[in-house]
Amino acid sequence: MSLQAAEIARAPAIRRGALVGLGLVAGPVLLLGWLIIYPIFDALWRSLTIAGPEGPQLSLDTYRFFFSDSYSLRNLWLTLWVTATVAALLLAVCLPISLYLRFAKTRLAAYVQGLAILPMFVPSVILAYALIRTIGPNGAVDLLLNAVGLPRITSPYLTPWGPIIGLVWDNIPITVLMLTAGLGVVSDNAVEAARDAGAGRIALLRHIILPQIGNAVLVALSFAVLGVFSAFTLPYVLGPASPEMMGPFMSRTFNDLNDPRMAITQAVITFIICAGFGAFYVRSVARGRARRT
Repeated sequence: MSLQAAEIARAPAIRRGALVGLGLVAGPVLLLGWLIIYPIFDALWRSLTIAGPEGPQLSLDTYRFFFSDSYSLRNLWLTLWVTATVAALLLAVCLPISLYLRFAKTRLAAYVQGLAILPMFVPSVILAYALIRTIGPNGAVDLLLNAVGLPRITSPYLTPWGPIIGLVWDNIPITVLMLTAGLGVVSDNAVEAARDAGAGRIALLRHIILPQIGNAVLVALSFAVLGVFSAFTLPYVLGPASPEMMGPFMSRTFNDLNDPRMAITQAVITFIICAGFGAFYVRSVARGRARRT
């Protein structure tokens, strides 16, 4: 009876604690619904309806136009291609850096980490200007090549490779930090045991390291994909005018063509693609937590 009485006495305190917890999270949840969830459904509704004599009427005309217009499809394809290229280059560049930062025991690792995180503190506008002055026509690279009598390079400025270079540079810090954090689960004892058994670097990477950081790689790539899709400044400043990535395309449709409903449709299509990657990220995180429990 004493245990039951104690549990009965604790029940009001537990309920009060639960109410306090719900109160603490209610504000952020309401803010999320107001600033993100509501605009999503509002944009979807506005892209699917037109004003009729008897009120809003369902219409898919903007979606039919988008998926039948060759220019819109080229812009979408360019965005997907740039996204895939940036993700592949980020993995190729950041994984070796993260491996070095994880296993290096020298003072040089601290300087390498500082250089890897440096792009996080460089605004996109400054980065775009620096790239134009460096690899653009008559930039620093052209001047150096001309000084030693070598031919000029074909500038990536105003080509799809312009925003690719900028987006890779801009996303290096977060990718390195995520991969380095993921490498924290790799045990030094497992690595040393594999080395004692005669495993080389490739075998260590393939059989010991990669299986343990697969979830971290997927999360890092998901963040990179979402970051590239949401980018505007670098594609707008460094990219070509035609075809163009979805960010500048939406802005031009809204401002220059004065067609907000078509711009909303483009935004909805972009959001659906990003939501797929977001669901993939959430699933990866959930699977990682399930393994740990």
